[in-house]
Amino acid sequence: MKIKPSGFTLIELLVVIAIIGILSSVVLASLNTARNKGNDAAVKSNLTNARAQAELFASVNSDQYVITPTGTTDVCSATASVNNTKGVYQFVSAAARASGAGIETRIDTGGTTGTVATCHACPASGAGLCVPTYANKWAIEAPLKGSYPPYTNPMYCVDSSGKATTTDGSSLGGSDAACN
Repeated sequence: MKIKPSGFTLIELLVVIAIIGILSSVVLASLNTARNKGNDAAVKSNLTNARAQAELFASVNSDQYVITPTGTTDVCSATASVNNTKGVYQFVSAAARASGAGIETRIDTGGTTGTVATCHACPASGAGLCVPTYANKWAIEAPLKGSYPPYTNPMYCVDSSGKATTTDGSSLGGSDAACN
């Protein structure tokens, strides 16, 4: 009677290791996609909340989003606060963190695709760098991490008109206060 050796052959072990490697790469790819979708959901949620906060801010700020640019009466400013009602900076900041972007809140800067969350607000007078079309309006955009074909550089933008949209690249140029 022939005794069969116990244990696994080298080929059997290599096959099992290869199968484990293939399965782990599939799982890791799925986790990365889920992480990006979660980050994008956080961006969209923060910008949607910013819309509600901007309306609250305007209601206690003489129905204006900006009285003094970059000051406490500018809805985009980090220091915005009127009658204990803060502006939208905390939501823009949270959206920037979720997307791994920086933050820009000055109206004279255009959006930067994929790298900056941007908040623009114009005074009711349309003064300064704002064109009259954007008087007493605001817009915020932030980059998204997920895949949104056919977009190569997806950005999510919300504005004071109620528009919320995904665009390919930045839709906020210098002195824009609306999603284009």
